[in-house]
Amino acid sequence: MANKKRTTLKDIANELNISPAAVSKAMHNDSRISEKTKKEVARVAKALNYQPNHIASALRKGKSNLVGVIVPRTNSNFFSSVVEQIEAVLDKAGYNIIITQSNESFKKECKNIDTLLYTQVDGIIASMANETVDLSHYEKIKLKGIPLIVFDRGENDLNVDYIGIDDYDSSHMIVEHLVEQGCKRIAHIGGYRRTRIFKNRILGFIDAIEKNNLPQDDELIIESDLTLNDGRLGMEQLLKLKNRPDAVYVSNDYAALGALQVLQEHNIKVPYDIALVGFSNEPFSSLVTPTITTVNQHSGEIGKRAAETFLKRINQDDWKPKLTKTILKSELIVRASSNRILKDLTL
Repeated sequence: MANKKRTTLKDIANELNISPAAVSKAMHNDSRISEKTKKEVARVAKALNYQPNHIASALRKGKSNLVGVIVPRTNSNFFSSVVEQIEAVLDKAGYNIIITQSNESFKKECKNIDTLLYTQVDGIIASMANETVDLSHYEKIKLKGIPLIVFDRGENDLNVDYIGIDDYDSSHMIVEHLVEQGCKRIAHIGGYRRTRIFKNRILGFIDAIEKNNLPQDDELIIESDLTLNDGRLGMEQLLKLKNRPDAVYVSNDYAALGALQVLQEHNIKVPYDIALVGFSNEPFSSLVTPTITTVNQHSGEIGKRAAETFLKRINQDDWKPKLTKTILKSELIVRASSNRILKDLTL
């Protein structure tokens, strides 16, 4: 079946026996066009289901009032909260956002960027996919001279504005907490070191372990994609060790949930036999039993700052202002999965 022909300004003009230029002026509320003609143009445009060509309009004006947002996944409360605040700030400034998802795929991320650039977005706010190592597709954004704001992932890699937390310090905070709870053999299920935030979390973990004179066995560090199933597999691997850990720090709440499932299936008491800490403060972390200790990354504030940084960039006449690097301090939310001091824990 052939595609229905798109209605053009010329089609509306033919219906009313006026020029396409007059139709365009009427649609833009030009004072030189009578109110009667404007109403007739609006009536015919609606009847013919006319849709403005946004890309052509953006090319003419040099501005689309669209901002592209790239996230690794939309099913994460962290990323959805960031996007919610980006949208709230930009909407007040007259911008709409186009949300794309990479699904942690480098190939999909490249396609997303090409699509957003083709759509003539005024800027892009992005968090990189786990698979991303080659940054040439991001450099393409910079070469086009439109603002690129990176959040959560990509710190220092692109020499652009960045907003995130101190991942290295967050790992220190978690290890110190577990040491305070009497844990002496702490394991880490993290992301891949090729991604800067997970590399920083692993480095922070290793340095904190060394600082507290705890065992630094390679077998206690597992790298993964941090899905729920990865958390299950990682915990199964740790439980097979001759010398099991008495605490596990997981770099993502979904993976921490998978780890918790395995511990419960093996009738291991949490936190007394093995304490557990997650990361990112997903809503379910406060609903499961036991509740999961986690890290608040201040996702809403990250989204707000990212949007404000874009607006600052787009409104500056001088295109060479100093780049900003905003690092927020994370917060450890201590719950039942790691707090051995509480007496009323439901195991």
